[in-house]
Amino acid sequence: MLREQRAQKEIERAKLTSDLEHLINTCHTELAENIVEVCERLEKNRLTLVEQPEMQQEPQAQALSDTSDSIIDEDSDTDDYPDLDVSFWTVPEDFDLQVAKTRLEDLREKIDGLGPINMMALEELTEIEIRFDFLATQKSDIERAIADTQSAITEIKKRSREKFHDSFHAINENFKKMFVELFGGGQGEMRLIDETDILESGIEIIAQPPGKRLQNILLLSGGEKAMAALSLVLAIFKYRPSPFCLLDEVDAPLDEVNIGRFADKVVEMSSNTQFMIITHSKRTMEAAKTLYGVTMEDPGVSKLISVKLT
Repeated sequence: MLREQRAQKEIERAKLTSDLEHLINTCHTELAENIVEVCERLEKNRLTLVEQPEMQQEPQAQALSDTSDSIIDEDSDTDDYPDLDVSFWTVPEDFDLQVAKTRLEDLREKIDGLGPINMMALEELTEIEIRFDFLATQKSDIERAIADTQSAITEIKKRSREKFHDSFHAINENFKKMFVELFGGGQGEMRLIDETDILESGIEIIAQPPGKRLQNILLLSGGEKAMAALSLVLAIFKYRPSPFCLLDEVDAPLDEVNIGRFADKVVEMSSNTQFMIITHSKRTMEAAKTLYGVTMEDPGVSKLISVKLT
């Protein structure tokens, strides 16, 4: 008789152990929680911790209470579940099995909505972090290069403004003197159109030949424009001499008096610059030291001749 009861108890114990394992696995797989955490949360939601008599419990709560009491009995081996301690837990009075099932279905749908588990997520995260660090380094290098370039541009603009300012005022002073010498009087000068931004500003030339009022160079006659242009060219060469200067028919619009002034100025500046002038003016040729000409003694045959004047 006792053996039969013992065998029956062993069967019940095995069944309850299987049910407990099933509950633990269900909580882990479907709720991603430990059964102890579920029990603790349910216990916190109770309004009271007063244990109710078995006769006053609802059928559903009584069934769950009986199940929990029967799962952990004196004969069960609690070493199999070291983290499980539900001896204090009882079914709350307001527990609704249908509501719990509905919540379980909602949680299950949300878990399914997350999609399959990516087992390579950690490796992909590592690769992405490496890529992010590389791009962050590249971004930092580019920003540093941009900052260095902007700093260099600022320094270049600063030095350019200083050099342009010095050069402009020096050439302008030379132009004023050269204008008076070539025109035999009057006045001329250069002006910046926009003095606030000298690197982008245009330059306006104002000229006043002798006996005329001060006006823009565009309003002068052809000879006066040519003389003003020669004054500017010679003023630039006087500021920074060049080894060679080639002038092509620049004296064509000038009269004899102005050609004489131009020739005298060329002779004066020839100590620093070698002038090569293409001209038909005899007055200009008289000022030259060497003449090169093209003649055609026979029809269709050109001949180059040179003459040195002492």
